[in-house]
Amino acid sequence: MGPHLTDTVTLRMYRFLLRPRWIVFHLLCLIGVVGMIGLGFWQKSRLDDRRAFNALVTARADEPVAPVESVVGPPDAEADPLDVEWRTVTATGSYRADEQVLIVNRSQNGQAGVNVVTPLELPDGRLLLVNRGFVPGQGTEPLPPPPGEVEVLGSLRRSQERAFGQISDPADGVLTELQRIDVPRLAQQLPAPVMPVYLDLAQSVPSQGTFPIPVPPPELSEGPHLSYMLQWWFFSGCVAVGWVVALRRSIRTRRVSAATAAAADATAPNGTSPSSSD
Repeated sequence: MGPHLTDTVTLRMYRFLLRPRWIVFHLLCLIGVVGMIGLGFWQKSRLDDRRAFNALVTARADEPVAPVESVVGPPDAEADPLDVEWRTVTATGSYRADEQVLIVNRSQNGQAGVNVVTPLELPDGRLLLVNRGFVPGQGTEPLPPPPGEVEVLGSLRRSQERAFGQISDPADGVLTELQRIDVPRLAQQLPAPVMPVYLDLAQSVPSQGTFPIPVPPPELSEGPHLSYMLQWWFFSGCVAVGWVVALRRSIRTRRVSAATAAAADATAPNGTSPSSSD
């Protein structure tokens, strides 16, 4: 086989890679590899966020328990909710049962129900919204709070915000049921200044009984993000390897076909080998 014929065979052998269906195949593989690498980095970002969250919650929970007034600060210099969230505090006061509201569409331990939020009037006149916990079912008559002076202990939380696609609460009027613990919205209908954070109740003296059930603390696990990250990168590698394997097999098939064609061209013009004339 001469040099010119060899170059022609080589060109034909690789030219198929530029055919439309192969270009589509290359693009799909490229998009798959890049997309799955990106998804892996997205899971890594979520893992980093989760680790940072766990570290923050642990650090705040390890700080000494203190009265809520000293943690949040005086009325004219209240702390940023982000700076005090997850602090464990105590508060003493009396519940304002008439201003109690329900946070609907909650779930806990596989049950649907509501959270009961009751303002606690503190000695300085401010109100602290207390998420007293979870009541199974969708009833509108939850157990009333303990009467008289109570001492509560719990974790401070910042106001909940509506996520994309969630139902909005009415902007006006007095609400008895809400979709979330929106501190500014509840402050509109309360007769006294409201602290910028609310409290997830853990303990109460006197006890509030069997119900409401206190909301459990957040689960400080890393979740599945690490395994998802590795899976996406593994899948990305599989696509890249599959692309290489597909190319090698196709090239090998065409090389065999080219060799067969070259052998056929080496026979006599009439389809007989040179030795057939003997």
